[in-house]
Amino acid sequence: MTSPITTNPFDDDHLHEECAIFGVYDCEDAAALTALGLHALQHRGQEASGIVTFDGKLFHSQRGLGHVADIFSNEAVMRKLPGHSAIGHNRYSTTGETAERNIQPLFADFEFGGFAIGHNGNLTNALTLRKELVKRGCLFQSTTDTEVIIHLIATSTYSTVTDRMIDALRQVQGAYSLVVLTDSNLIGVRDPLGIRPLVLGKIGEKYILASETVALDIIGADFVRDVEPGEMVVIGANGLESLKPFVGADRRFCIFEYVYFARPDSKIENRSVYEARKNIGIELARESNVPADVIIPVPDSGVPAALGYAQEAKIPFELGIIRNHYVGRTFIEPTDHIRHLGVKLKHNANRAEIEGKRVILVDDSIVRGTTSIKIVEMIRAAGAKEVHMRIASPPTTHSCFYGVDTPERDKLMAARHSVEEMAKIIGVDSLAFISMDGLYRAVGEAKRDAVRPQFCDACFSGDYPITLTDQEGGANPQLSFLTEISGTR
Repeated sequence: MTSPITTNPFDDDHLHEECAIFGVYDCEDAAALTALGLHALQHRGQEASGIVTFDGKLFHSQRGLGHVADIFSNEAVMRKLPGHSAIGHNRYSTTGETAERNIQPLFADFEFGGFAIGHNGNLTNALTLRKELVKRGCLFQSTTDTEVIIHLIATSTYSTVTDRMIDALRQVQGAYSLVVLTDSNLIGVRDPLGIRPLVLGKIGEKYILASETVALDIIGADFVRDVEPGEMVVIGANGLESLKPFVGADRRFCIFEYVYFARPDSKIENRSVYEARKNIGIELARESNVPADVIIPVPDSGVPAALGYAQEAKIPFELGIIRNHYVGRTFIEPTDHIRHLGVKLKHNANRAEIEGKRVILVDDSIVRGTTSIKIVEMIRAAGAKEVHMRIASPPTTHSCFYGVDTPERDKLMAARHSVEEMAKIIGVDSLAFISMDGLYRAVGEAKRDAVRPQFCDACFSGDYPITLTDQEGGANPQLSFLTEISGTR
């Protein structure tokens, strides 16, 4: 029996964001606006997508596995989503298996009315809380950490929806940005450290919530501001109310959003992602430039940093790797020989810009290292005289437990090898990563504050700003809850 292989081998060795969220209140064509917003946020999650709407009387839901265009491009499907308010979600799982029951937004009927929720992030004490809730008689319908929030709300003794949410969120640990749709409100919340992004926008006088500003752009909405860390915004008939019910702390926004996760045309935390990535390339060139003939990005995430590098080093920038954007995700391979050739389906070397030249490859990160090995082999096969690799982030030495799909630490190349060893394994003449201070300079800080870092950089430093309760208890919070509890999948 033949087995499928991915046709995006260069993407599979990157870190992946867990989710995208979007919400709109009291707007014509709410479902269509939400679908457009989710299209713009497709990069944050490609496994599944869902939309929940409210028409003033009833909630309506459509969810499915696959890309947004696969699920919501059908006019008949969109007609099933009437209403002037909606929330949507794109999923890339870090907790719970890929299954329809885990597709968000999740929905529950409470005594006070309907409640739909979409979550970007990861709760670090969800397994602990889930076990306690099960003992109290709660019946879970999914294997996601998000459902824990629903049961905490259901068991809260407070009366209003917002008070129940505050009560529930005070019990959870971890990173979360949430959108919630109730009978009367659209609600957005960020965790007290603001690790995951959430922005507020407007179409006329109507409010929008989204993971990134690019989702506002696609629907013609204006950016208002970032939702603050620890803030809850409640949008209803009387406008917007801002609550700050959680204990304040120094913000620790995920710095990897600037390196890779966010779209370059977004602006988050008052910084242009594109400019931040170009600045990373500039800092990288200042720190570790070598004589070369051409700067080549690993598409597409390496392009802005490579542009900045070329600008600072005064070395020509060329597209030496061409990406095919029209390849499906998988196909069936009949032989090992054809399987090997499948690597070139999505990326191919542009020999005319490589042959006989000293090449500097710029990529965003090295995770397992398998991608880098394939890239270097391809560049050398195209006739490169020398191959040097420059990485637009520090070495990834630790797993993320805040909503990013990360291999276990013993599978991270930088956790097991020195930079010199990595260079030999990958097959490059030299390898260098941007320094931690260089990365911080690129995003507007003079340097990293070693005592109170300005960002969450745990994947590089091992400095986890939120307690890893489930991890410390011996469980892996990134595994399926179903596997943990019942031993089945």
